[in-house]
Amino acid sequence: MIRRIKGTQDILPDETPRWVALENLIRKMMGRYNFHELRTPIFEQTQLFARGIGQLTDIVSKEMYTFLDRGKKQLTLKPEMTAPIMRAYIENKLYAKAPLNKLFYIAPLFRQENPQAGRLRQFHQFGAETLGTADPLADAEMIDLAWSIFKEIGLSDLTLRLNSVGDPNCRADYKSKLQDYIRPNLSQYCADCQRRFDENPLRILDCKNPTCQALNRNAPKLADNLCDDCRAHYDALKEQLTRLNIPFVEDPYLVRGLDYYTRTVFEITSNTLGAQNAICGGGRYDLLAGELDGPDTPAVGFAAGMERLLMVMEQQDIRLAEKARLDVFLAPLGDAARREAIAWLHKIRALGISAETDFLGRSIKAQMREANRQKARIVLILGENEWQKQEFTVKLMDKGEQISIPFASVTDFLKTETAKVKTKDC
Repeated sequence: MIRRIKGTQDILPDETPRWVALENLIRKMMGRYNFHELRTPIFEQTQLFARGIGQLTDIVSKEMYTFLDRGKKQLTLKPEMTAPIMRAYIENKLYAKAPLNKLFYIAPLFRQENPQAGRLRQFHQFGAETLGTADPLADAEMIDLAWSIFKEIGLSDLTLRLNSVGDPNCRADYKSKLQDYIRPNLSQYCADCQRRFDENPLRILDCKNPTCQALNRNAPKLADNLCDDCRAHYDALKEQLTRLNIPFVEDPYLVRGLDYYTRTVFEITSNTLGAQNAICGGGRYDLLAGELDGPDTPAVGFAAGMERLLMVMEQQDIRLAEKARLDVFLAPLGDAARREAIAWLHKIRALGISAETDFLGRSIKAQMREANRQKARIVLILGENEWQKQEFTVKLMDKGEQISIPFASVTDFLKTETAKVKTKDC
């Protein structure tokens, strides 16, 4: 038997209403904050991620799905969205159309890592990017947007972790101090951290290995090495978050896993999850556009994993949508009635009413079981007696009532009954 690839999943019909409801809520909130959707191709040139994310990051060095196409071009299934968003921004000259671009996305992404709870090889993220301003107010709005989406969903037990990683000038001095701290115990760190020591020691602070985390416990703090401009930016962000009544915890060792971050970095975590508890992460990346040969463009954004978010919602018993109910099930008895059923379905569906019939020639008892399984609100029975009388036997399933409705009146009846249900649901 051919099976799905390890680390991927089938999202079955029972599950898709949860996804659709979450996507609809995200789009509603993005519209409320005046963000506009951007969609990019599912694969990009590999160099985009090597230059944008960083050659020494785990994503680029270990996790990307990279291949040669027939033209011998090296392509990669996109593992994250910020670099593609920035590529599209530069290539399409969005900066020339508006001085400030507020963009969002909902997209499948791909990383070849060990599958675990909430982490798959094909996964989905939503996120937002503001391109064109270095103002800390934009950082505050970005965090406010993410926080508000999670609150609109109904999540509880959330923690916002916050830090500043400064700019290249701040980090040059800090890098030396961090290396001096790590060097005496370098042999005790994991192989990845030893590899990062010379080129990218800040990534050592992001290591999830418990031994490395213990060794880092007394490492110098980047926040103590910020220049005046970066310190002022960080202080202004914290002040604004306090004005917005968004609680935060300062984490001096939060650096995030991508090389393009400058100044603000943040994560939102859920205490519902275990060790891998981040449901959202982001920050400022003022240098990325220049790394990709575009105009200098300060920017800030975040990304959140859909699968992990749905896990938290399930554990906190949050349901944005139940499986959609069927409005009408048409139960025909006999070949002539079955042929008529298709025409009736067409009329009913044209009214904007969901409808289904039996395609298996089952008995009325079996068809009623099927109507119950699909949670149909109304069953229309069309048999020989009904055909002679030119009327339907109508079962109102929620009320347990049965009535007869003439063919000529049934569409008006269905419009009225389904309108009542929609008004009640609203």
